[in-house]
Amino acid sequence: MDERFSRTALVTGASSGMGKDIAFKLINEGLTVYVAARRIDKMRDLEQAGARLIAMDISKEDEVTAAVDLITRESGGVGILVNNAGFGMYGAIEDTAIQDARYQFEVNLFGLARLTQMLLPAMRDHKFGKIINLSSIGGKIYSPLGGWYHATKHALEGWSDCLRLEVEQFGINVVLIEPGLIQTEFGDVVMEPMLERSGSGAYSELANANAKAVVGAYKDGVASPPGVITELVLKAVRSAKPQTRYHGGKMATMLLFFRRWLSDRAFDKLIMSQVTRMMKGA
Repeated sequence: MDERFSRTALVTGASSGMGKDIAFKLINEGLTVYVAARRIDKMRDLEQAGARLIAMDISKEDEVTAAVDLITRESGGVGILVNNAGFGMYGAIEDTAIQDARYQFEVNLFGLARLTQMLLPAMRDHKFGKIINLSSIGGKIYSPLGGWYHATKHALEGWSDCLRLEVEQFGINVVLIEPGLIQTEFGDVVMEPMLERSGSGAYSELANANAKAVVGAYKDGVASPPGVITELVLKAVRSAKPQTRYHGGKMATMLLFFRRWLSDRAFDKLIMSQVTRMMKGA
């Protein structure tokens, strides 16, 4: 195995939150780290720490191709790919334009998939690779107004499972990381567009209750710090045979437990009981 290849990593969505924290820790581990995001100015601190910056919108194939070409010229590819780029789009399914839903899939699934396809040949050649996909407990559970977001994460879970079976023969591991509530920009990104879509129509009560829940869930001291997820990524990176899934962060274990053992109707009641409580202003 080429040690240089196995210790070269790419982290997408590295301009903030979990992606930035993961990138810093991989640099501290002594890896050669490429970091990619649309907002390259937000990654200057990573550059100072030794990362190689790449401006890349994961939804634009020409930018993805250019990024892979650059990495291939300089390093021959990466042995570790951390697919972290993504965002949450909330709003009632009825209220969400299909073009917006398509964009949610372009970012959270298709862009990630295309990048992975382009980097796989070098992993196969070296008979080594770790593809670490940042999913969510939202890939196992569901909530009102999150239909399109949950759909992308459910799809990512199934896609990753299939990929794992296909590439295991080449010494490549595929790992899913399933965060719970993590202190990131997620809440801010979700809330305003959700209220614009559904805050004054037929689903306004649900939307306003969800907005209250988001504010409460992502405020300081409630959600878990990004480092909780970084530690799971590091476990996968350090392990010769990583687990297929890791989960962590606020409410992750509890919600996954309930989803596993409750019927659909019972889980529906559990989720909607919390929404009803918010509607009543409790």
